[in-house]
Amino acid sequence: MINSILSSLSQVKSQATAGSALVTTSRGKFFSNGFDLAWAHAAGSNTGARDRLRHMIDIFKPIIAELLSFPMPTIAAINGHAAAAGFVLALSHDYLFMRRDKGVLYMSEVDIGLTLPDYFAAMFRSKVGSAQARRDILLKAAKIKGEQAMKMGIVESAAHDSEEQVVEASMRFGEQLAARKWNGQVYAEIRKSLYPDICGNLGLVAKEVLANSKL
Repeated sequence: MINSILSSLSQVKSQATAGSALVTTSRGKFFSNGFDLAWAHAAGSNTGARDRLRHMIDIFKPIIAELLSFPMPTIAAINGHAAAAGFVLALSHDYLFMRRDKGVLYMSEVDIGLTLPDYFAAMFRSKVGSAQARRDILLKAAKIKGEQAMKMGIVESAAHDSEEQVVEASMRFGEQLAARKWNGQVYAEIRKSLYPDICGNLGLVAKEVLANSKL
């Protein structure tokens, strides 16, 4: 699955123009339920389970790095639950759109007894501005629905009652952003400079780009 996502991102990036935007969504009840913990536990020992979990943490990291350096605006159309690594995947986008009713953001780690990978913690420091919101999400394992997520400043919009409405609103917003025809390389570098904590953790270094020689 991770290889498939990386391949799709590479294909989109290779076809990018100055009028492009990326919308990521899913089908059904879940946007993403995170890592396959059942597969980790199926290793049959604590050591094996830890090794499999570390493997998933390591191979997921390039997706986050790719999205944070992507040369166009990115939008997550959250049609359902986004939990743990799925929540982090959503936060890797520039804008989040949720359903009003069935969308839920949830970090389950404190409930199930797992510590946070360093880049997960850096993502929340970078993308969730309120210390109280971060506390409730990470230390209380609060299940955040759309309207509450808007109040926390996490999502752009949660005024949608169906999967189709979330996707349609996300696509319209993506088209508005794409119409600005920004230079993708400049956009990516500004994004990286905006989030130095998580980008530093991922080894992404902001570069100076001068796309318009007339400036």
